[in-house]
Formats: sequence, C-alpha cells, structure tokens
Amino acid sequence: MSITKKQYQEMAKQASPNSPIVRNCIWAFVVGGIICTIGQLFINMYKAFGLAGMDASSAGTLTLIFLGALFTGLHIYDKLAKFAGAGSLVPITGFANSVVSPALEYKSEGFIVGLGAKIFTVAGPVLVYGITASIIYGVVLYIFHLA
Repeated sequence: MSITKKQYQEMAKQASPNSPIVRNCIWAFVVGGIICTIGQLFINMYKAFGLAGMDASSAGTLTLIFLGALFTGLHIYDKLAKFAGAGSLVPITGFANSVVSPALEYKSEGFIVGLGAKIFTVAGPVLVYGITASIIYGVVLYIFHLA
C-alpha cells in the first residue's frame, strides 16, 4: 500500500493530539522562573556566607549545574521536563541535563565509545554555535572598536 505525502500528513494530523500552547507557555514561564528564583536564592545565600558578588554568582551557577545533573541521575529532572516543557530546558539546569542524559544512556558502551563519544550529542551543537557566535561578536567589536 502506497500513500501520498498529503495523505500521510492528514493521518499524522488526526493521530496527533492538539497541544495546549497557552497552558504550555504559562507552565514554561512559571517553572523557568522558579528555577531562576532558586538560583538567585543560592546567590544571596552565598553572599550572606561572605562570598563576593562574582564568586557568589559562580557558586550559585555551579550549585544549579550540580542539582540539574543530580536530578537527572535520579530521574527527577525528566519528570519535571515532561511537566514544564521548555521551562526546565532553558536555564542552566537544562544544559546540565543535556550533558548528563546521554552520559547515562551510553555508559554501558564504555568510557571511550559510549560516554566519551556520546556525552555531548545534545549539548555539542549548542557549544559549537555558542562559541562561534561569541568569536564573531568579539571580532566585530574589535574591528569597529566598540569594546
């Protein structure tokens, strides 16, 4: 049986549930805001313990990365992501999740072929394009003496 592309699209449309876009956007906003608020609480806590501004920010960031990786390993972050959608993926905790998830998935294949080769399958393109964009931005600033 052969079906056309248009018939396939119609079948897929009928089988796919409608996504509640407004509700998803609200939950993403709320959960992302909560994660960022928790990060700010960590920064304030570290400042109260005597760290300087930049050091407190670095410690807060590292704490969020650690918690994102820990919750991924404990399979808690996946549940949060199903509930919150992009709200859990945008903050730095989502980046930690994108590194730890493939590492957990491919650890059985060994350190070189599994973990080493697959750890950045999700985060790799983000790093490549982020670093490339920052280099281009730096060159433009240098050429036009904007810095």
